[in-house]
Amino acid sequence: MSLQMVTVGNNLALIQPGFSLMTFDGQVFFFGQKGWPKRSCPTGVFHFDIKHNNLKLKPTAFSKDSCYLPPLRYPATCTFKGSSESEKHQYIIHGGKTPNNELSDKIYVMSVLCKNSKKVTFRCTEKDLVGDVPEARYGHSIDVVYSRGRSIGVLFGGRSYIPSTQRTTEKWNSVADCLPHVFLVDFEFGCSTSYILPELQDGLSFHVSIARNDTIYILGGHSLANNIRPANLYRIRVDLPLGSPAVNCTVLPGGISVSSAILTQTNKDEFVIVGGYQLENQKRMVCNIVSFEDNKIEIREMETPDWTPDIKHSKTWFGSNMGNGAIFLGIPGDNKQALSEAFYFYIVKCAEDDLNEDQKTLTNSQTSTEDPGDSTPFEDSEEFCFSAEANSFDGDDEFDTYNEDDEEDESETGYWITCCPTCDVDINTWVPFYSTELNKPAMIYCSHGDGHWVHAQCMDLAERTLIHLSEGSNKYYCKEHVEIARALQTPKRVLPLKKPPLKSLHKKGSGKILTPAKKSFLRRLFD
Repeated sequence: MSLQMVTVGNNLALIQPGFSLMTFDGQVFFFGQKGWPKRSCPTGVFHFDIKHNNLKLKPTAFSKDSCYLPPLRYPATCTFKGSSESEKHQYIIHGGKTPNNELSDKIYVMSVLCKNSKKVTFRCTEKDLVGDVPEARYGHSIDVVYSRGRSIGVLFGGRSYIPSTQRTTEKWNSVADCLPHVFLVDFEFGCSTSYILPELQDGLSFHVSIARNDTIYILGGHSLANNIRPANLYRIRVDLPLGSPAVNCTVLPGGISVSSAILTQTNKDEFVIVGGYQLENQKRMVCNIVSFEDNKIEIREMETPDWTPDIKHSKTWFGSNMGNGAIFLGIPGDNKQALSEAFYFYIVKCAEDDLNEDQKTLTNSQTSTEDPGDSTPFEDSEEFCFSAEANSFDGDDEFDTYNEDDEEDESETGYWITCCPTCDVDINTWVPFYSTELNKPAMIYCSHGDGHWVHAQCMDLAERTLIHLSEGSNKYYCKEHVEIARALQTPKRVLPLKKPPLKSLHKKGSGKILTPAKKSFLRRLFD
């Protein structure tokens, strides 16, 4: 194993604990920063490009028929193979924290619509669920299993806020373990079914999950109710006959006590576990190899990389799987120095491969949000979990790096634009207006012409209206263009005048018989 330091060339502030990485055709995309995304990337999804140990984030776009995808932190994600060619590689996103620390219970499906040398365009759709719908949560896992030619999602674990009836001002953000139920989610029909397995007695979160064919392995995790990290190793097998699915769970020996570990796949039957925590405020510096042979799982310790003193002495760390046996790892910066970076980043290589740096396959993970300057013990409620499938997606398409010089100066543009004649948003005096705003004003996209961004507050939008427009795909027109947009609308169809028959005209007349000339005149008059 080897360790290399990585410098972040741009958008360093976006990489915060809780982000996720998604891999499409061998290229990695970053998702989940706090707050509203930059104007240059309204989707909040960036190409995660590492070349020569330098990381740059390149903005992406969503198709017009996509739904709104909030910048979720700590969601559960997994890859999913659809039936059609365009859906051969999709990502399922469930749960997570929104920018204002609310929890999401929605399921999103992301796929690549098109890509070129300048930008990648995604399509994002929201899936509605019926049946036993999982409650909003974070720190859980979602995986896809395949049985008898069918596939289904398996959701397990996580944490949620305590019920509203028990929440007080002092304990408003208190969380509790979700019930240890296993949910089977049919992504095609939107059906969800909950299963209670006697082997799963306690709620778990920030565990590691590995999906192989019709089986999911659950390793480690943290129980908030008991404040323990039991050495769990569960095998959950799902059978998908034509009738009702069959789910069974087996407790296996040889588990490990760890939470918030990072998982990466080194070959078809081998994974590596790095990082995590073994106690409340103690990092787990040991690395493990997880190997599969003849449907048997084996976990053993392996040689660790040469950790730097900064990594050894840091109280927290977070990271994500980069694919091909590599891990993206972050630690808090030295806050004692005035010019210190918020975080330092490294690449941990667990296996050597024949691919060059531009062909690395990356995947997703989540992170910790503990303040680096806080001396309090690390809280598992801010840990992360990672779920992986035993399938990798390789690609060798070249992708241009992000050029920061192409970006406009945000002191004059971006959020701090003059969006209308009455715009009074000032970078020096701006204060949050909506509950979803953290440190930048909310913006809405006007669809007139080539489109442009306007401040939601300047448009006098109610927050309810802002959220409605953000979540849907409806076109919005600002005050300056709403009248123009109305003029462009197709006029309503006007029903033709009803023509009275000539006989009725004769009856209503003076009793005289109409001459042919008068009849012709009346026809021209009413026609």
